[in-house]
Amino acid sequence: MKNKADVVIIGGGISGVSIAYNLAKMGVKDIVLIERDYLTSGATGRCGAGVRQQWGTKANCMLAKKSVEFFENAQEILEYDGDIEFKQEGYLIVGTTEEEAEQFRKNVALQQSLDIPARMLTKEEAKAIVPHLNTDVVHTATYCPTDGHLNPFTMTDAYYKAAKRHGVEVYTYTEVQDIIVKNDTVEAVVTNKGTIETPVVVNAAGGWAKEIGTMAGVDIPVFSRNHQILVTEPIEKIQGPMVISFSHNIYCQQTPHGAFIMGRGDKDATIGHDTHSTWQFLDRMAKTVTTLLPPVGDLRVIRQWGGLYNMSPDSQPIIGGTDAVKGFYMACGFSGHGFMLAPMTGLLLSELITGKTPSMPMDDLTLSRFDGKTIETKETSVV
Repeated sequence: MKNKADVVIIGGGISGVSIAYNLAKMGVKDIVLIERDYLTSGATGRCGAGVRQQWGTKANCMLAKKSVEFFENAQEILEYDGDIEFKQEGYLIVGTTEEEAEQFRKNVALQQSLDIPARMLTKEEAKAIVPHLNTDVVHTATYCPTDGHLNPFTMTDAYYKAAKRHGVEVYTYTEVQDIIVKNDTVEAVVTNKGTIETPVVVNAAGGWAKEIGTMAGVDIPVFSRNHQILVTEPIEKIQGPMVISFSHNIYCQQTPHGAFIMGRGDKDATIGHDTHSTWQFLDRMAKTVTTLLPPVGDLRVIRQWGGLYNMSPDSQPIIGGTDAVKGFYMACGFSGHGFMLAPMTGLLLSELITGKTPSMPMDDLTLSRFDGKTIETKETSVV
């Protein structure tokens, strides 16, 4: 292991490799990425891998829109020799009440103002897009045709290989044990395999972001909790878009390989790092999907698993540095949506680190937005 670097990135999920790639592309020469296990071993490898632009806050909409634009050309940009499997067949978001429909109208107005091609649908129009949708439990819907789904493993691999070609060094199975800070300035990262002197540390540690912050003396107001997903046997294609319902607490997508992948949140889940999956989750999911998408309920479940949502107080990510510790940067608090926002996460952090003007406004994304302030803008479009 080398003992000096210009930048050390902690976390080998898609955010970490995106940051590494973007920094290297901007000319930073000495970059090290550290991952405790293997690449995608955390939230990236356990996520539903959906990509949507239909959000309720301007910051999330902009992050997602620009990320989708990257995903549309990522295969060529990253010169990847595999297939990222970007299936761009939309997101159908269904609502159950007039109150939810009113929020949808506000969301779509915001999205359209940012040139996101989302639109309101009647439940009959929604059924025309997903014929097996049970419209008896649907009031209204929204749809964006350019939303989609990716393979999280090949997408991360594409970033990783591009970063390696640009000279990034990656150390897997390497655990960060401490971050040395002197005079409120980052000096080094201590691992179980040695110490790396560096002026810049990026915390892209996902479910362990708070713990990494504590090592640097930075109190990051995030917490992690379990989020469960299952996958079914594959069948012939019957569904194009991801179907999602905030009130039913479900998202459900048929992958290019024919299997259905679906997940749901649990606000009562214990805060911590537990990633077990339970029979209670399977029971609730079976009842929900059978109600909303009846034919899917007939499929056999192949496996189920848990992963970590790293939650912020307003369900929007924390991207940027901090006045508390010079040289310490964060990409965390994505509240379950770090995968779909990774292209812009990598770009924005790289711009900040290299002193460039960010590609979009950052006020709603910085850590300082929580400094003794009342949270005014909260993202509610979360499952």
